[in-house]
Amino acid sequence: MMCIFGRYMKTKSDQSGVKEIARLANVSIGTVDRVIHNRKGVSDETRKKINAIISELDYRPNKMASLLAKRDTVTISVVIPKSSTETNYWTYPLAGVDQAIAELRQFGVTVHYAFYDLNSKENFVEVANSVLRSEPQGVLIAPSFVEEATTFVRKLKELNIPFVCINSDLPKEDSLSYIGPDLYQSGRLAAQLVSFMMREDDDIFVINISTQLELDHHLFRKEQGFRKFFEENHLLNTVLSLNVNHTDTNSIEKQITKAINSTPKARVLFVTNSRVHVIAKVISKIKSDILLVGYDFIEENITQLENGTIRFIISQRPREQGYLAIMTLYKFLFKIEDVGQVNYMPIDIITKENYKSYKN
Repeated sequence: MMCIFGRYMKTKSDQSGVKEIARLANVSIGTVDRVIHNRKGVSDETRKKINAIISELDYRPNKMASLLAKRDTVTISVVIPKSSTETNYWTYPLAGVDQAIAELRQFGVTVHYAFYDLNSKENFVEVANSVLRSEPQGVLIAPSFVEEATTFVRKLKELNIPFVCINSDLPKEDSLSYIGPDLYQSGRLAAQLVSFMMREDDDIFVINISTQLELDHHLFRKEQGFRKFFEENHLLNTVLSLNVNHTDTNSIEKQITKAINSTPKARVLFVTNSRVHVIAKVISKIKSDILLVGYDFIEENITQLENGTIRFIISQRPREQGYLAIMTLYKFLFKIEDVGQVNYMPIDIITKENYKSYKN
């Protein structure tokens, strides 16, 4: 009898289901609601009785309706670099955040944007401290400065505030989740791509562009993967590092021009971040047969891909990173489902031939 009714229960409304559980348990609807949402005020004996009926009926509460009824307000702080004249990469994860918040606003989820200057760790610290003072319920962070970001997330953990990292992770800091590329493997992928097209005597430059190179661990993990591929496959090409810490266009042009002119065999350039378009503009002036590979499907890079200066773009789906990070925090805070601690983005290869059909 109970099993037959259990199959019927799945077709009824959520409220009707609660009423039937209350009738069978001989308790109030409010008592059933407290058990379903794991609230206090119910004896252990009554709780066991109600849970047994729920299990027998295979009752599944409508979580969305429950959230709408509760109307809990949750604020998530988004700590990411501001867009700049040097790169608009960060507008893409921001668009993903905006999309997620638009979908979740009806459930009481709000966002506090905390943008920091990508070229100033001092500004990052100021922004991080302001976020700590506001005590949000969750934090999305793009940890560009490792030491400062580590200090920040440890304070979040002291306050029991969950955080999700995007774009690059903070190893050993026990984030709720990391959503982004496998940096090491993306570097290996870049090496495999160039290995198909390079000549035996070509020299290779791995170019890292950042004002805080000593802190940008995610760039060097890509380089580590790149070099390891050459080592494991016994490729004997010379792989040189070129670290550019003055990121204005004039400084980059001078350093790249000097490096290429002083290395006659240099024909392959691997740029470890989204600023590959800057390198493309430089080499188009000085050398025509360069094999150039870099990161991120953004407008400036697409232009250089179209004209053939950039050969491959590796995409890490930044918009999807922002969207999934907010959704992950939402699911955790509202206890909707368990979340994975590591969620690697697919590593996409974009070329002149396929970019028009690619959706970021």
